[in-house]
Amino acid sequence: MGSVTFDELLRRAAGLVHDRGRAILGLTGAPASGKTTLAEHLVRALNATLPGPPPATHVPMDGFHLADTELDRLSLRDRKGAPETFDAAGYAALLRRLKDPAENDTVVYAPGFERVLEQPIAGTIPVPPTTRLVVTEGNYLLLTTGAWSRVRPLLDEVWYCEPRDEDERVRRLIARHEEFGKDHDAAVAWTLGTDRRNAELIATTRDRADLIVPEPVLPGEPAGRGK
Repeated sequence: MGSVTFDELLRRAAGLVHDRGRAILGLTGAPASGKTTLAEHLVRALNATLPGPPPATHVPMDGFHLADTELDRLSLRDRKGAPETFDAAGYAALLRRLKDPAENDTVVYAPGFERVLEQPIAGTIPVPPTTRLVVTEGNYLLLTTGAWSRVRPLLDEVWYCEPRDEDERVRRLIARHEEFGKDHDAAVAWTLGTDRRNAELIATTRDRADLIVPEPVLPGEPAGRGK
């Protein structure tokens, strides 16, 4: 697996932008693999370099987490983050709406996810008519079971983010859980339990990606070689 630069990824993403409707680029990978960081940098760079109104909008999958009250009702609170704890059909419906030419002349609102509250928040991400490329990122874009199977056909490309250092990914994930309220022991237990099971499932979808990004890279920083 060779190295890749951010500029190369930027050119590939820009190649999806056209005048014949709206394209959607998906970024997937395990928790804390750098999907969000890469998505944010791509959108910022595309909007700074391509002519005309800002053409790119970041729409994460995380806004389709089920609320904790619903997870409690379903007895799924201890599985939060697993495929069955998201509204996969709702996410697919949003992607379909974003691709629908009939929706191109209006603002489409997507839900966001508040990390401090650990809850989805409706209507927080506006996708204006000027958006030609939606960059969406999430764990299960390449999953083929249940309503998740509706997602991949709606994406023009999917890139799989693969950190070169698995131990570092785990450390980042533990630190994230601590930042948003878990004590150290709880953060470690969740990372090595629920999160690890989810990461193992996500890894089985790797071969369905259009591109493997060995390490989500920032502008000017080459990725390391995969193992």
